[in-house]
Amino acid sequence: MAARPRNGRVAAGGWFAPALPRVIAHRGLAVEAPENTLLAFLRALATGVDYIETDVHASADGVAVISHDADLSRLTGRDVRVGQLTAAELARIDLGEGQIYATLAEALDAFPDARFNIDIKDPAAAEPAAAAILAAHATQRVLISSFSGRRRRAAVDRLPGVATSVSSFGVLVTVLAARLGIAALVRRALRDVDAIQIPQRVLGMSTTSSRVIAAVHGAGAEMHVWTINDPAVMRTLLERGVDGIITDRCDLAMDVVRRRA
Repeated sequence: MAARPRNGRVAAGGWFAPALPRVIAHRGLAVEAPENTLLAFLRALATGVDYIETDVHASADGVAVISHDADLSRLTGRDVRVGQLTAAELARIDLGEGQIYATLAEALDAFPDARFNIDIKDPAAAEPAAAAILAAHATQRVLISSFSGRRRRAAVDRLPGVATSVSSFGVLVTVLAARLGIAALVRRALRDVDAIQIPQRVLGMSTTSSRVIAAVHGAGAEMHVWTINDPAVMRTLLERGVDGIITDRCDLAMDVVRRRA
C-alpha cells in the first residue's frame, strides 16, 4: 500500500518512503538478544523490517546513548543512572550476548539503510542526539518522538525537515477532539507533526476506532499503535486502517503483513 498524503512538512521519500503498513521494531527484536542493542537491531532488520524504535539518554560526557531506562538497575542490577557514567564507561558494561550500551552514532553507522524512530528520554539528550543524526547525515531516515513536547522540540529544532510525532498532550487533544467530531481541533493538534504514535487506550478511551483513525488521516498524519505483540490484534488494527504497528515481536508482525499481502 502506498504511503498516505501527509502534512507536507517532510520532503518526499525519507522516513516515509516504504509502502504501508509500517512495522516498527520496539527496541529491536529482543529474542535471544538484549533490548536496545546492536544485536537486537540486527535481528529485527533480518526479519525484513525497515524501522527500528529506540530511546536515547545522555551520558555524563554528553553523548547520546541508547537506553530506554534512565538507570541501569533493570538490565544490570546496578544502582546508577546513565547520566552518571561516561559513554566509555557504559561501553564496558556487559548486557549479555556480548552486547554493551551503544551510542546513537554507532547505531546509525552500523545500519545505514535502517530508518530509526528515536524517543528522546532525557532533556540533556536532545542536543547530542541531534548532533549524532546530523553527523551521520541521517535526518531523512529518522523520526523524532518524546512524551515531552519540550524534549521533542529541542531535538526537532536542530534538525530541519526531520519527521516527528506528536507528544503526550497532543495525543490527548487529538483523541478527545476526534471522538467529539471536532476536525479543526484535530488538525490543529497535528499541524506540526507527521504521525501520532499511540497506545490502544488513553485515559480509558479507545484510540483506534474508525472515527479516530479517519480524523487523524484527515489531518494528514499517520497513526502508529504501540506496543502490539498479539498477531490477532495486529490484524484487527491493520484492517481498521492504522498505518503502523510498534511491536516487541516484529517477526510476528512481518508474518501478519506478508499473509495480508
